Amino acid sequence: MAPSARRTSRTTTGVRASPRAAVRSRHDRDWWRLRRGARRGFDAILPSGDLRQSLVALLLNSTTSFVAGATLASITGTLRALPGLLVLAPAAIGLRGNVFSALGNRLSTAVHLGTHSFSLRRDSVFGQNVAASMALTLQLSLLMSIGAGALVLGLDISDSPAVIWKLALVSILGGALASLVVLGATVGLTLMAVRFGWDLDNLVAPTVSTLGDVLTIPALWLAAQLVDIPVVSPTLSALLVIGTVVVGVLVWRTRLEALRRITRESAPVLLLAAGLSSLAGVVLEKRLELFHENEALFILLPAFVSSAGALGGIMAARLATAFQVGTLDPDPVPGRGSRQLGLLVVVLALPVALYNAVGSELTALLIGRSGPGLLPLIAVCLVAGAFVTLFVVAVAYYSTVVATRVGLDPDTYGPPVVTSSVDFVGAMTLIIVVLLLGIA
Repeated sequence: MAPSARRTSRTTTGVRASPRAAVRSRHDRDWWRLRRGARRGFDAILPSGDLRQSLVALLLNSTTSFVAGATLASITGTLRALPGLLVLAPAAIGLRGNVFSALGNRLSTAVHLGTHSFSLRRDSVFGQNVAASMALTLQLSLLMSIGAGALVLGLDISDSPAVIWKLALVSILGGALASLVVLGATVGLTLMAVRFGWDLDNLVAPTVSTLGDVLTIPALWLAAQLVDIPVVSPTLSALLVIGTVVVGVLVWRTRLEALRRITRESAPVLLLAAGLSSLAGVVLEKRLELFHENEALFILLPAFVSSAGALGGIMAARLATAFQVGTLDPDPVPGRGSRQLGLLVVVLALPVALYNAVGSELTALLIGRSGPGLLPLIAVCLVAGAFVTLFVVAVAYYSTVVATRVGLDPDTYGPPVVTSSVDFVGAMTLIIVVLLLGIA
């Protein structure tokens, strides 16, 4: 056989390799070059590790929010049967995000400062944070049910005073069930962040928003199934109300400093946040037929609002940490670092908006629900998303700045202000854009 027919290659050790090994070697080099080229392209699109962490968390948030939207689209009968449930739902979802995002942010700051340690002792900082989060959940759930009931009666959505104790049962029981799972996930995420070196500021807001969306609506629906049971439902509602009041009194009078401080500082802003979110619920209740005719919008709504809140939550969390460790200054005019952070949020918003539109349409097709079509949904997400993103960037920055400059804990005040304001503004913006584009 001619030498040219016996093609061989020489390895780095000087030993001749077989033709098959030579082909495999060239294949490995080509594959390595392809991977390197893809990695460079990925780095050009997402040059920051923080950006990648945030985008993954945001897309996960949107994906699971489609489940919440599909649930909403599937329980329209329950929403009609229990007036006020749709008024309560945005506030209940927002409460989960507000309470546990603040918990995660406080833990994140402690990790960055090197003062964090895991201990469930009653007097430990970690234990007091966990106790404060659950106590706030119960107290605010009761207050939200009273507020939602008052709105329902005042706006003639219902004329039965019994709606208040029914909403109290649904709000407290459903909220407690969802909160236990979200609490476990928040603590677990903190443990993993410490173990693997993740930045909690990039992960807490999207992850908690995700779980709040997915768990709260089914939990409320499950609790709502008890409302029409004679004797049992009013008795259970009364027990839950009494138990919540007792817990509130004990927490407000406790001698544990961190527990008392977190509860007293958080309650006013969480109550304000719940009020704004309830207004979003009123808007949705008044436009229930619009969403019933275009059920893909019902699927889109939780993802749209939750994504905007998560984007603002990321910015608020990172600003709170930066202001407290001294890497950024809480100036009235944003400095270079703060502007770069705002630009990062805007960059993240575009792929998230497109993903929300496509995901909502696909989810509607999968479960057989009506919708306006993919292109109209993309238009809605881009137009409404652009306005809401700029809104949350401004709110996240200035709410964190104000809290820091007046000596309050920005981890406690930033996320509730952002998420509650975007609940109302996001729902209003989405409906306005839908009407302006002639989709409905």
